[in-house]
Amino acid sequence: MDHFPYSRSSDQFFRAIPKVDLHRHLEGSIRLSTLIDIGRSHDIDIPKSRKIRDMVQISEEEVFSHQDFLSKFKILRSFFRSQEIIERITIEAIEDASKDNVRYLELRFTPAALSQTEGFLVDDIIRWVSDATKKAEHLFSVKTRLIVSVNRHESLKLAEYIIQSALDHKKDGVLAVDLAGDEANYPGLDFAEIFQEAKKSGLKVSIHAGEWSGAENVRNAICVLEADRIGHGIRVLEDPSTVMIAKESQIPFEVCITSNYQSGAIDFHSIHPFSRMLELGLNATINSDDPSISGINLSDEYQFANSTLGIDIPSLFKRIEAAAEAAFLCKLEKNILLQSLSMELDSISEMQSRDFL
Repeated sequence: MDHFPYSRSSDQFFRAIPKVDLHRHLEGSIRLSTLIDIGRSHDIDIPKSRKIRDMVQISEEEVFSHQDFLSKFKILRSFFRSQEIIERITIEAIEDASKDNVRYLELRFTPAALSQTEGFLVDDIIRWVSDATKKAEHLFSVKTRLIVSVNRHESLKLAEYIIQSALDHKKDGVLAVDLAGDEANYPGLDFAEIFQEAKKSGLKVSIHAGEWSGAENVRNAICVLEADRIGHGIRVLEDPSTVMIAKESQIPFEVCITSNYQSGAIDFHSIHPFSRMLELGLNATINSDDPSISGINLSDEYQFANSTLGIDIPSLFKRIEAAAEAAFLCKLEKNILLQSLSMELDSISEMQSRDFL
């Protein structure tokens, strides 16, 4: 192919470029068709007056708030009824990433939440997701690694147990732990010692911060919880001193644009701060968060950043490379990924340049 067949403004262009997704929740990546199948086969009570799409996906008619956004997870997690279902959902999530031309995916999931409906062991949940990930990697050629999440509202004892299980599965592709959940009401400092110990034990650390609460949480995530990456982090801009800390450290931010609007982190009528974060020299990347809940894919996020936020294609390509650089991979695997992406992105840029001549 001596030219790239899609214009820079087309849907096909953004689907065709190779991408990296560092922040995608398994529970927010379930196909609606799969939910319907599971509901029928397991007699899950779905109110007839509400379509399943309305129950689990954000609509324009809803009030965008973190309470409403998190409520979708409560419904979705009730569908994790068996090992077979968990493996199916994992495989399909990776297949969907492949169809969107995601070349590297870090998929995070919350074992405690997925175990509650049927009383599964946390260790079994992690093993089932890990085994399914290996199968899907082989089937769809998407390098995928796992991040195990704990929720702020749950006990420290449970967090310790889950993180130990994550450590036990490092050889199975679990690279990191994540602190997630209701940041507005549970800041997370109580988990500092646990996450510091996880890092000393060889796990990377991602902390949801600066999404539904202010820049102080971003500062604490960096300086106290010793985060390697920040989930979302968009409210870092509220405090210049925290911006400086983030800039000097070049800590990667896992920004999820559509999710930030739908969860009420950003007012629907406001301009998303992603472009401002780049202007200030912050290391911000683009990610999907919860494709099923938001009704988007990663290509949509890149297209929005280009068409609405005005970020040009070369800058977006640099963000893809920045995401690869921020991956929780070993040095050799990261270099291979970076080289492959850079070669392909350079080739696309060259072909596009020739087409404009």
